[in-house]
Amino acid sequence: MILDLQQLSTIDKQYYLQHIIAPRPICFASTIDKAGRVNLSPFSFFNLFSTDPAIVVFSPSRRVRDNTIKHTLENVLEVPEVAINIVDYDMVQQTSLASCEYGKDISEFEKAGFAMQPAQLISPPLVKESKAKMECKVLEVKSLGDKGGAGNLVICEVLQIHLDESIVDGNGRIDQRKLKHVARLGGNWYCKVDETNLFEVEKPNVKLGIGFDALPESIRNSKVLTGNDLGILANVEILPQQQPEFSDTQFNLLLANATDRPEAIHQYAARLIAAGKIAEAWQVLLRSTVTHL
Repeated sequence: MILDLQQLSTIDKQYYLQHIIAPRPICFASTIDKAGRVNLSPFSFFNLFSTDPAIVVFSPSRRVRDNTIKHTLENVLEVPEVAINIVDYDMVQQTSLASCEYGKDISEFEKAGFAMQPAQLISPPLVKESKAKMECKVLEVKSLGDKGGAGNLVICEVLQIHLDESIVDGNGRIDQRKLKHVARLGGNWYCKVDETNLFEVEKPNVKLGIGFDALPESIRNSKVLTGNDLGILANVEILPQQQPEFSDTQFNLLLANATDRPEAIHQYAARLIAAGKIAEAWQVLLRSTVTHL
């Protein structure tokens, strides 16, 4: 299925793009106009783009159905400041309620049941219930067009971060397992980040992984090991060498009893990789390579 965006309606473009470019973090933006009226609205066209200077960007797009602009955009053009509150699972239903298109004089804080927390450096208030929030000044607002669905990039510099103690460990670092982020998908779909779906991927950073092309052919062409398995194996800095002293009782039993030894060995290595025992997996695979199994 190939989609030519030039042939799609704006609604269809929005549908497909929002479903495949996901999950997206949610910017819960608190803004204020010159008259002192506060607006609170969520935006999932949002991310981090620089750390020094600390720059985040979100986009209050023009409405697709009638090409009108949102109060948030009007406000940042009048008062170039915004409080960006991070949404977690404990507040997602209230956040959704705040996305209703209330009138300019209606407080989304009151409608969604949120409490205002005074900021220190900017005029818009923070959302007290958010466990991570940022005070930002707006550097630039860049329009991407004048049609319905066109974005408006609000480029912000983060001046101050507020963190709830419940998500911080004893070293002042955020415990990713405690900040249950919520992210936006397509349509009515969201996803929640918690311990059941968190996993770590070791970053190469300074080290250079040997790469797929340096894997022994029998490993690289495995019918059992997945692309992720091979990616983990190929992330080692130096091709491991077989250790004569390596011994694994289960592996030895496998060698003695397997009818299809190469496949069984790769299946066992895959289980070791899944358990995070990469060094052991390498030894199992190298043993099978040396013995031409």
